Amino acid sequence: MSDINNLPKAEGEEVNKNVNHSENLSEENKSVETKPSETLDTPLVSEEKSIVTNESSIADTDNSNNNNDEVLNEIEDSNAEDAEDEGNKERHTIELKAYDTMSLEALAIELERLVRNEKVQAIKSHVEGINNEFKDKFQALLDDKKEEFLNDGGNEIDFYYVSPVQKRYKEAYNEYRKKLNEHYQSLEKNLKQNLADKLEIIEELKGLINLEENINTTYKHFKELQERWRTTGPIPRDKYNNAWNSYHHHVEIFYDFLHLNRDLRDLDFKHNLERKLLIIDRAEELAEDDNVMRAFRELQELHKMWKEELGPVDKEYREIIWDKFKAATKKINDKRQVYYQDIDKVYEKNLEKKLELIEGINAINAQNTNSHNAWQKKIKEIEDLREQFFSIGKVPRDVNESTWAKFKESVRTFNRQKNAFYKDLKKDQYTNLQKKLELIKIAEDNKDSDDFEVTTALMKKIQNDWKKIGHVPRKDSDKIWKRFKAACNFYFDKLHATRNAANKESLDAFNSKLALLDALKDLKPVGDKEKDVESVKDYINKWKDLGRVPNDKRYIEGKFNKAIEDHLSSLKMDKNEVELIKFENKLDTMSAADDNRDLDNERYFIRKKIDEVRSQINQLENNLQFFTNVNDDNPLVKEVRNNIKGHKDALKLWKEKLSMIKDHY
Repeated sequence: MSDINNLPKAEGEEVNKNVNHSENLSEENKSVETKPSETLDTPLVSEEKSIVTNESSIADTDNSNNNNDEVLNEIEDSNAEDAEDEGNKERHTIELKAYDTMSLEALAIELERLVRNEKVQAIKSHVEGINNEFKDKFQALLDDKKEEFLNDGGNEIDFYYVSPVQKRYKEAYNEYRKKLNEHYQSLEKNLKQNLADKLEIIEELKGLINLEENINTTYKHFKELQERWRTTGPIPRDKYNNAWNSYHHHVEIFYDFLHLNRDLRDLDFKHNLERKLLIIDRAEELAEDDNVMRAFRELQELHKMWKEELGPVDKEYREIIWDKFKAATKKINDKRQVYYQDIDKVYEKNLEKKLELIEGINAINAQNTNSHNAWQKKIKEIEDLREQFFSIGKVPRDVNESTWAKFKESVRTFNRQKNAFYKDLKKDQYTNLQKKLELIKIAEDNKDSDDFEVTTALMKKIQNDWKKIGHVPRKDSDKIWKRFKAACNFYFDKLHATRNAANKESLDAFNSKLALLDALKDLKPVGDKEKDVESVKDYINKWKDLGRVPNDKRYIEGKFNKAIEDHLSSLKMDKNEVELIKFENKLDTMSAADDNRDLDNERYFIRKKIDEVRSQINQLENNLQFFTNVNDDNPLVKEVRNNIKGHKDALKLWKEKLSMIKDHY
């Protein structure tokens, strides 16, 4: 066997290191002139008969015990697939981005960009990656929205959610499917035509050995058929191997026929050897390239040229050059394996980081949180962890789905807890809303009141109560606050206006009442109960006739009522009788205001008190039933009976007051 150092060198040609297309390794076929007289008598060497078959099947015979069988098979399979895929070269130049780190909107934008700017047959793997990520992430979003909908009291059958980004994505994906279908329809037509053309070439090859023409002319015809074969486009993948084997079978037969002109055959062997040596040189250069994946892709192209574009070489060089090509192939593949091992280490590290983030989310889920501010803080923390999770690269494929499932479950657990909290919070907010609506009703019912002393205190109280009530639903907050504020402002504006207008008149009334109060204090009983009561009532009537006093001096009313009560008490009158006289005075004051609202409020209050006293009496009488076997002089029994009597007396008084109110309408 010849030494590799003695192989003929390719003269005047260089391999472009930056381009992996077949044009760099081909040259125009030279016309060959031979002397038929020197070839017709040359006997055919029998072992050369199978040179093409052996050359094309070396990978099968030599690789059975070789550890790079797998990579050779991979290259063969890939090239067979590429025979049908015109977008193969373009596909290698389009960046595969880290789609797992991209948001839904970013994924939709990237899909739009690819469909708009790239060949549809070149982006299949890109679209698959984008589609898988989009479906997973949108499903996670859909699950969250559905759970939130159900937590808000919705019915599962009524759940419906549409997102603008989903619509945008679907439009881009549908456009991709449309273009892909159009491409495949066109490709199918072209593939069938190319197959027909190649089958025609094979038929012409068959006929070469039967042509009665000059061997040089036949040889030129043969080279033209080879060129036509190379330039004919792709054919259906399932027809590729049969067509290629048939083609090379008839090339082999032609070379058998070519033994009639050994010079032509040897020249072709030399040409093939030169081309294959250039391929080996390029493969050895690629073996030193730091870009491992780029080198492997170009290696596939070199194998494709070796197999499809070049014929056999002289037998003495055949195994030498194939072994050298395999050695370069093995070196590139070994580097690729190391690359994948390094990638696996990165993926393992990414897995560790993602599992740590999942544990972080679970730790947050374990915390007890009972305030809005605390939940807002947790939401921010979870969002930060989610962003970190998506920013981390890929994990090993065998744990990718389980890791994603763990992440989704931990986030869903958080969302369930969050939704449950805010569902309860919404209930509280609704309760608060009802409380504030009640305060608004009080404010609006009393904003026109002229009883400034009572109403001002009431207004101040409900304003203070408003502050103590918690949050209400955001959609109602501004609306109810404006209503409440308007009612309160209306009342206090009226109060201030009334005070300013009646200031002098009320001040005169105050001075007159102050004098009348002093006179009342000096009033002495005459000993006649009726006359003394009439005298007190006369003071009451005079007091009413004097009119209102300034609000800041309304305290004099209490002093007057106290003086009346003291005077009546000194007359040794019944307490209820005194209370009725005082109540009569109060009703007269309300009637003088020509506004029945105060009377209505008082009647409502008394009816409520009557109901309360009746309820207390019923309760006490029920309690007595537990003392059926107890003597009436038992202290506890006496206390209950005294309470019943007291409540009945109070009930009688309240009923009399209610009757008095009716007389004042």
